Amino acid sequence: MADNFRVIFAGLADNVDIKTACTNLAAKLKTSDEKVALFFKGKPLFAPSDKDKALKQAKLLASLGIKSKLQAVSNAIQNSSPAAANNNQRDERIFDALDYITSSLIRLEEKLDELEQRLPEAQLKAPDESIDEWQGDDLMLDDDLAPPKKRSNLLLYSLIATATILLVVLAVFLIFPDLFSF
Repeated sequence: MADNFRVIFAGLADNVDIKTACTNLAAKLKTSDEKVALFFKGKPLFAPSDKDKALKQAKLLASLGIKSKLQAVSNAIQNSSPAAANNNQRDERIFDALDYITSSLIRLEEKLDELEQRLPEAQLKAPDESIDEWQGDDLMLDDDLAPPKKRSNLLLYSLIATATILLVVLAVFLIFPDLFSF
């Protein structure tokens, strides 16, 4: 069973600052500055690989003034926990998304506070006054309402009579079914 190695950040050379190293490494690897910054915080930048490739990666980092060390990662652990690694990656993405949402909400709240401070007090009070104005209109009942016109009850009485006749016919039909045999 051959062991794989991972390159871990150990420090910077004396004459190299972190911003320069981050920019140079991102340009050299053609990756984002964020990934390189995470490497400086302890996250792995390269996937576990054999010892020769890991030494080449460490040599590349040393040429940019970045000190690194090799960490052994066994194949048994690597092969037995891809599901755990996927869960960890998923959890990290969720936490990153939650962090992004939280920071966005904080920025929005700060912007709202700035806008409230910029508005003069007269404009802040004006919307309240305009809201109250419509309530003082007494629902616009200045016009006299005409009483409803009286309708003729003839139509109502004829509908009641028709319904009563139909109910009587239905009752007779149900009581004496043999009477209406066609």
